[in-house]
This record gives sequence, structure tokens and C-alpha cells, in this order.
Amino acid sequence: MNAVTHVGELVDDVAQFFAPVSSDLVDSLVGEYRGMRERIEALAAAVEKEEHAGALTHFINGNLRDDRNVIPHHIGNLFDLAGAIGHLNGMYWNKALHMTDVLDYMPQARRREWDEQIRNPLGIKANSRTGEKEQPPLPEFEEETVRSTLSHLLHSRSQFFAERIDGIFRSLSKTHVTNCPEGFSKRMILNRAITHYDTVDHDTAGVINDLRCVIAKFMGREEPKYYVTGDTVSRCRYPNGQWHTIDGGALRMRIYNGVGTAHLEVHPDIAWRLNGVLASIYPAAIPEKNRTRPKRQRKIKDFELMERPLPFSVIGLLSGMKPAVRPRENPGFQQSRFADIPHTLRFAHGDHDKHALAEAEKVLEAIGGVPDKEDNFSFWRFDYEPRQVISEIIVSGCIPDHKSHQFYPTPTALAERAVDLAGIGPEDDCLEPSAGTGNLAELIHGAHSLCCVEVSPLHCKILEAKGFKPLTTDFLKWHAPIGFDRIVMNPPFDQGRWQAHLEHAASMLRRGGRLVAILPSGAKNKDPLPALQCQWYGPYDNQFAGASVSVVILVADRSYTA
Repeated sequence: MNAVTHVGELVDDVAQFFAPVSSDLVDSLVGEYRGMRERIEALAAAVEKEEHAGALTHFINGNLRDDRNVIPHHIGNLFDLAGAIGHLNGMYWNKALHMTDVLDYMPQARRREWDEQIRNPLGIKANSRTGEKEQPPLPEFEEETVRSTLSHLLHSRSQFFAERIDGIFRSLSKTHVTNCPEGFSKRMILNRAITHYDTVDHDTAGVINDLRCVIAKFMGREEPKYYVTGDTVSRCRYPNGQWHTIDGGALRMRIYNGVGTAHLEVHPDIAWRLNGVLASIYPAAIPEKNRTRPKRQRKIKDFELMERPLPFSVIGLLSGMKPAVRPRENPGFQQSRFADIPHTLRFAHGDHDKHALAEAEKVLEAIGGVPDKEDNFSFWRFDYEPRQVISEIIVSGCIPDHKSHQFYPTPTALAERAVDLAGIGPEDDCLEPSAGTGNLAELIHGAHSLCCVEVSPLHCKILEAKGFKPLTTDFLKWHAPIGFDRIVMNPPFDQGRWQAHLEHAASMLRRGGRLVAILPSGAKNKDPLPALQCQWYGPYDNQFAGASVSVVILVADRSYTA
């Protein structure tokens, strides 16, 4: 028999399981909720109003910590009035400084001080544990204070010049013997150009920019803007430890990514001028020999000023260029909706100075760019990948001068005629001794080998981008280790240089070889290569853009017995 437990009367209403709830408590809770909801809705409505949205921005930015990841737990902290007014002061002081050119003249140390105050408008208390120094609050943005501060800064610009040089000297590495305590030498080293996070250090880039500004003053050029040198340092990182010529040859720089140092070299004329200004600050510290112009100027190999420095405003436009893009037809899951258009560049969006823009467009034309348009979007198209070439221009700050380099690209029809007359075969070793940007070399097909010689480093970058392996050297100073079966050339014309190039090239021609040269029409009246069998073709009139000159083509053959 099963045991039966007496359970008593069963409960039919399950609600009796739970403790009773006071209606007054519910009413109170619902009332609180309704009140809070009304306040939330009112705040949301206020925030949505255009005139309140800007004010809220100052509360958020003025009362969040620097990492912007921690939201205050108490609403009173977020809407602290002092924090919002401090952020408002910082924003308007920043606007006021940018209304003038004082930031461009300030040494890096002063720019850093202003930047710190704008980022911390309520000031910073000294902290011995973290090493932070006390920083006073940013002044209120009141008319009298603003006017007097800007006036003082504007009148201090000449003082800033000396402070810049002093700041550069104080920033030099104390651990490298290259830097001497008696003043500047032509070589100097800065630590921490590259941070532990593998990025360009802002402060060190600012010091290098100060040096560039000082050099620009000595050279009578405009100064680079204080924010552009970071990009130049970044471009100089590769190849690692390799010298890069900057600002038309007045400065060279190399970056060692591993240790993060920047090695700088200035022209000796710049070094003694720097010491002259430094001596005005520390008259007893700089020896006379360090601030006196050298009596004899020694020519420094590969370190001469170039003839075609570009304005920094033009360099800034080129620095901001990016590949043009078009919409993808079927973007993948992790793909952008846009894809780069190969071998193109476009200017950054925005209003640009029309004179700087016109000059930048001339630069693009000089390196083979052609304006193009797709879906009403303008860009520049190249027959090679142009970004490394643009990087070379940005770092060096100049392009080859047409007159001094005699750079006139060979027109297609003339180039085709010259290469056709050369009769190049599959066993021939060929030479193009003034390769320029490759207009002739690109037409030489099917040869056993092709050697391109070009004096301009920039043009060599273009040749490399087109797949050639040029020798960067002055052809007249170069002696080939081998002879050549075919030589095709368009040498510089002026001051009789064509004849010097022609004779030097002919000395490298093998027996049974052929030399084809595009020459000024007057060369036909001479006998430039008496030891060779010569034929003349032409004249061809107005072949070169920007030069009203008639040319002829010389075909010179060396006999097998010569």
C-alpha cells in the first residue's frame, strides 16, 4: 500500500504564492519613471535643436579624459561648466593663432607649449610620480587678452628665429660625438625621429622643420609649413639609412629605423651661418672659427644646389595627391566600394591656390602626366606607376631645370624613325646615353641588352618605374666596361654639348656597329665623326614642344676593319 500524505486544501490562484505589492509603491515608481522619461525626452529635444548641438560638443570634449574611452559615471561631471568653457577657450585660441602666421614662425618648443595648453585648457598640476610639470590654465578668450597676446607674438617673430636655432642645437643628441658642444658642424644627429610605435615623432619632425625654415630664410625662399616635415621624414625612412637630398640640396637626411635616429647634413655655408646666430645668444660659448665663413670652399661631391627648387606650396599639393578611384562593380565582403585606377594621381579635394596649382600641373606634365577625366572626375594618368617619382620630388624639393639639363623628350614620330634607322637585332647590345624619361628606350625591343645612362636622379626614378635599370651618372664622365653594337641618342644641344656627347658615344661603338643620333640641323654642315661612314636624314622642323628648332638624324656606321 502506498502512503498518502495529507496536503490540505489546494490553492487555485497562483498569485497567492507571491508577496503583495503596495499600490502606492508602484504609483511612486511609475511616477519617477515618467518624470525621468520626460526629462530625457526634453534633453533629447534640446540636443536636436541646432543651437544646442554645438554647446553640447564642448561639454563632451571638455569633460572626457584624453583617451576618450572613459565616460564619467556622474552626469554632473559630464556637464561640468568649467570643462566646457575650457574647451571653448582652447578652440577659439587655436582659431586665433591660425588667423596669423605666428605658428609658422614659432620654434617647435613654443608650438608644443601652446599645443599642450590648448589640449589642457584647465591647466595641469605638477606630479612628481609621472614627471608632469605644472602648467597654468589657458587664459580666458577675452578681447583685450587676445589682442595683446597676438600683438606680442607677432612682434616676437624675429626673436623666434634665434629661438629656433637655439632649439635645434639643444635638441641634438648628447650621446653622439658627431654633435660638438662648440656649435653646429655640417653633420648633426637627432634622437627619436621614429617612436617605439614605428611612427614619425611629432616633436623631432618639428625640430627638423625648424632647421628647414632657417635654411629657407638663408636661401631667400618661402618657409615650409610647420606640419609638412613629418611627411618628408616618413618618406626618407626608405631605403633604411640612405641619404636623401632635400630642399634643392641645402640639406640631406637619412633615417635609421632600427634605432630611430635622424642624421642631417647641411652645406658648410649653412653651418657657419647657424653658428653666427647661435653666437648672438651665447657670445662666449661659440669659438670664432665656428662662426667665421670658411676661407676656401671645397666642392662637395653630389651636394650642389639644384637650379629648379619648387615652392613649398607646390610641394604641399604634390604631397597630398592620391590615386584616382572608381566604384567597384562587385565589391567583396571586406573590400572597399572603390578601387584605385592604376597609374593615376589626383589632387586632394578643396580650394587650392591657383598659382600653386598651375605650377604643380607643370610638374606633373614634366614627368609624363596627362590630364584625364572619368565621370566628370579629373585626374592625371601616367604610363608608369608615379607614386615613387612624386615621393622623390617631395623629398628633394626640386625638379631638373629644362635649360641646364636640356631635357626635351623625344617626340614619338621622331623616336620611332631613329630606332627604325638603327636596325636593332636580337644579338645587339644597345646604349641610350641620355635616356631622360625613356621615350627612345621604350621603343627598343628585341635587343640582347639595353644600357640606359641618365644624369637626373628623378628621371632615373621614372625609368625604374617603367622597368629599366638606369645608371645614374653624367654620361661624359662615364666609361663603359664593354662596347655596344647599337647606340641611339638624343643628346643635349646647347653650348656644343651635342658634339661632346656624340664623340664620347662613338668611342664606345664596336666594329660593325651603328650609332643613330638626333642632332641640331647645323650639325649636318660639319663632319663630327670623320672616322665613321655617315648619312644624314631630315631636317625635321618644330619637333620639340617649347623649342622652335630644326633637327636632323645622323646614322654613323663603324666598319668591321676600323
